[in-house]
Amino acid sequence: MQVTKRVETAQTIWKGWNWRSEGDLLLNGAFFTPSGAGASASYSRASSLGAKSSSMVGTITSGAGALSCRGGSAC
Repeated sequence: MQVTKRVETAQTIWKGWNWRSEGDLLLNGAFFTPSGAGASASYSRASSLGAKSSSMVGTITSGAGALSCRGGSAC
């Protein structure tokens, strides 16, 4: 199962999006496909988000949690 949600978008479109994963542990056959400029390059601090205030934890994590996906269908 691919863990990146690209919402039924053609590869010709999403291949230009800059999506990275570094150090993530993927289990049970899950995989991640990097895309965009420098997809094979190492993760760069310059492309990361800056620190946010701890008061934003609730907002930032409101959609966090396990996905309820089933094989063969979109999450």
